[in-house]
Amino acid sequence: MPNEGSYEAAKRRSDEVHADLLVNPGAYTMLTGDRPTGRLHLGHYFGTLVDRVRLQEMGVRTNIIIADYQVITDRDTTEHIRDNVYNMVIDYLACGVDPARTMIFTHSAVPELNQLMLPFLSLVTEAEMERNPTVKAEQEASGHALTGLLLTYPVHQACDILFCKGNIVPVGRDQLPHIEITSKIARRFNERYGRVFPEVTGLLTSTPLLPGLDGRKMSKSYGNAIAISMTAEETARLIKKSKSDSERMITFDPESRPEVSGLLTTAGICTGRDPREIAEEIGMGGAGQLKKYVTEAVNGYFAPIRERRAEIEKDMGYVADVLHEGNRRAREIAAATLDEVREAMGMVY
Repeated sequence: MPNEGSYEAAKRRSDEVHADLLVNPGAYTMLTGDRPTGRLHLGHYFGTLVDRVRLQEMGVRTNIIIADYQVITDRDTTEHIRDNVYNMVIDYLACGVDPARTMIFTHSAVPELNQLMLPFLSLVTEAEMERNPTVKAEQEASGHALTGLLLTYPVHQACDILFCKGNIVPVGRDQLPHIEITSKIARRFNERYGRVFPEVTGLLTSTPLLPGLDGRKMSKSYGNAIAISMTAEETARLIKKSKSDSERMITFDPESRPEVSGLLTTAGICTGRDPREIAEEIGMGGAGQLKKYVTEAVNGYFAPIRERRAEIEKDMGYVADVLHEGNRRAREIAAATLDEVREAMGMVY
């Protein structure tokens, strides 16, 4: 976590960029992405996907990386990775990502991007890598030994951002240390070899964190996440099985009643209502009435998205074409950037 001083500076810069985006969207290139470790869920949708589509519609150059190589930072298998990648593309398209305006691509298909790791690693120290709080947290959560790939994860992210000259990255506060490393790498490269890379800003998202059905962070591993790809029936079953508590009166109290408050928050985000107002409305209706309300709210909101998803799923050839074209475009951009890097470093023979 960045200290308060650096957070305040990052927040000021983020606010400036948010304001400038409204009048000058064409000056910005966004890079963001996901690890294909499972299906995208409501936390992903409200936390990042909505913002990606918004920036796309504003006229920002938008790029989404499916970080398949990053799956093995803390996992011993790539089982199901192909299925996860294709389902991720389907989710993106169903949620409004337009492949004509947003480049969707995978890490492993763009070797020129990954080749930037070599010069970039020379621009950071071991100490800078080891004190990155996000890497520490991810290692502790995984229970794995600290692999070289996980240690250098922020450098790989810098390659992702800088290969396409990305200058904005939508992030939560906990991801700011990664942006700081990317900015250091860009600045140090420019100072040492000549200006190639832009200044990078972490675009802090204002979307409230959507908790899982049990009040904890929404995560597939906790079994508390509603996947975008679920049917209305699967959603209803999952919400019905979710924990509540023994109090009949429904109130919004995240500290004392995390499960009930998690359900209320989900309903609030899907309906645009205040969770406290929903709680007052349900009152003594108890958990049964609350779960019915949440089910209707989620299924009502996601019905058109799931309908589009079902249509897209019928044409897997199109889905593959979207990814292949995104990979082709990414390789083209990465090759041009790598040429600039070699030129700046005097490595053109």
